[in-house]
Amino acid sequence: MRRSVVARENIMSEKRTEISDLGEFGLIDRLNEKVIIKNKSSLKGIGDDAAVIDAGDHVKVVSTDLLMEGVHFDLSYAPLPHLGFKAVAVNVSDIAAMNAIPKQITVSIALSNRFSLEAVEALYEGIYAACDHYGVDLIGGDTTASRTGLAISITAIGEAKKEQISYRSGAKENNILCVTGDLGGALVGLQILEREKQVFLANPDMKPDLEKYTVVTGRQLRPDARMDIVHELRELGVVPTSMMDISDGLASEIFHICKLSGVGATIYEDKLPIDKQTFDTAVELNLDPITCVLNGGEDYELLFTIDQKDFDKLEKHPDVHFIGHITKPEDGKYLVTKSGTAVQIKAQGWKHF
Repeated sequence: MRRSVVARENIMSEKRTEISDLGEFGLIDRLNEKVIIKNKSSLKGIGDDAAVIDAGDHVKVVSTDLLMEGVHFDLSYAPLPHLGFKAVAVNVSDIAAMNAIPKQITVSIALSNRFSLEAVEALYEGIYAACDHYGVDLIGGDTTASRTGLAISITAIGEAKKEQISYRSGAKENNILCVTGDLGGALVGLQILEREKQVFLANPDMKPDLEKYTVVTGRQLRPDARMDIVHELRELGVVPTSMMDISDGLASEIFHICKLSGVGATIYEDKLPIDKQTFDTAVELNLDPITCVLNGGEDYELLFTIDQKDFDKLEKHPDVHFIGHITKPEDGKYLVTKSGTAVQIKAQGWKHF
């Protein structure tokens, strides 16, 4: 008994490090320190959008995401079919970020007793729709009980030829930095949804005013992974030198590519894509639109670099935007404003802890 008390006292006296002090990526780095890859078939483990496994004449890519109620979604304004679609889309986006094609998914859910059969079917209505949209097969998963709320864990499996895979670590000096679509919409949409939720809680007779915000709320509630771009890159014969999806904010993702590639980057404010509704709504909410573009998460667009020889192939693409270029590592990471001032980029994306 005495030993147990002493052991407990020793544990209590040990230094306690808060996970929030490390952040998500600091925690991943810490856990990854002792990971040893034992199998030659494991070509890429922790540190990219998906793991890469040798499968003979091609590779398999595997990614897992966990969505928790109260952390990643709020069922007071997230329709269950939209949530089901989004849960698949965010995983498919990781496969797209490797320049691979998704083939299968597994779905595991944890449910509290407040969920009915009809609610689960509504969730799976969105999952089935996403499977059809992306051409993937639902091949398994798990269900269990939860004492708190809904949790959704999806694993996506994709494939590609070895020479088609794009890692975060391949960016080279003078590469062109590109993004797809437009940015900041999901963050602005979340702010609108939260605002209308507070209005409703204060007065349940008030109906949400969302009609003029369909673009931004749609970007938050039902994002679409950019598999269309991956297929088009294939058709054009373009293999990005590096690529990842924008889930934690443009600035944060630029930092990841720069860190793993050992490079710097310069981007230009007047080249950053933002939808008019995103811009106008940000101003309405007293948010700086460019800050929303740089630090807003959950857009699930693609950030990638290309060799200058591929510029002509994408120059007239309506949904690929050339926002800057890769520089020497000592040149740092900068945003050149419309006035010509170079401002150091700071990554302030989504913090999970």
